[in-house]
Amino acid sequence: MNETGQLYLCGTPIGNLGDITYRAVEMLRAADVIAAEDTRHTRGLLAHYDIHTPMVSYHEHNKEEKGAELIARMQAGETVVCVSDAGLPGIADPGGDLARRAVAAGIPVTPLPGANAALSALICAGLPLDGFAFVGFLPRKDKKRRELLSRVAAYPETLIFYEAPHRLRETLAVLAEILGAERRACAARELTKRFEEFRRMTLGELCAHYRENEPRGEFVLIVAGADEDAPYADAAAPQMSLAEHYAAHIAAGCGKKEAMRRTAQDLGISRRDVYQALLAEA
Repeated sequence: MNETGQLYLCGTPIGNLGDITYRAVEMLRAADVIAAEDTRHTRGLLAHYDIHTPMVSYHEHNKEEKGAELIARMQAGETVVCVSDAGLPGIADPGGDLARRAVAAGIPVTPLPGANAALSALICAGLPLDGFAFVGFLPRKDKKRRELLSRVAAYPETLIFYEAPHRLRETLAVLAEILGAERRACAARELTKRFEEFRRMTLGELCAHYRENEPRGEFVLIVAGADEDAPYADAAAPQMSLAEHYAAHIAAGCGKKEAMRRTAQDLGISRRDVYQALLAEA
């Protein structure tokens, strides 16, 4: 009888193909099979490093069937390396399900550490690093999304979210609404790629920026945790009206146009909305 095989969870580049370890490349070559979230995507990485190991498709929609097959192969003595499209398997992808199955079956599970978008964005965001909570992708349904955000709104830890470009505006709007437009944040995109960008500002300012600029690339949103000393974190505290925001900026020495721009950023709305609201109150 063959000895039990092994499962390796392999970190792959999140952008730059050079961001993979020597050990990962060696194991990808030595494995009996590579379980890939998207074989077409992974084929490019394997071709870059001249790796010819067979692949099987393993993703969210076939994890039940393929997971059982992969466990059987490892029980027969084979070595399986699981990879996601980018980053570490199990972080916002089905790799974690395969790991749980392997643990339950008594199969050794070993990490092949590598790039991770969440931590890469976190360490460059300029926000507190002494504690953080990974939230990942928010639920698609508005009710569940709001329930989750209401629960994490009081967390003192820095929050980490993933988001696709076509949903970024909607997500930023609900983050600003529930967590507070003044909450400090960083939108990181195209990590380790040519057009890598870190935009560090408040949630309200991010809303305003991406309302006027088309979001491009996959995003990691890093949001500061609740701060008891910050007025926006106290849900019971009285909220400043639009006119009060505007007046405060005027009092600070801003011209009318600049005061409207900053008020729009504070509240996560357009300058046109600010102008019309002030006009209605005049």
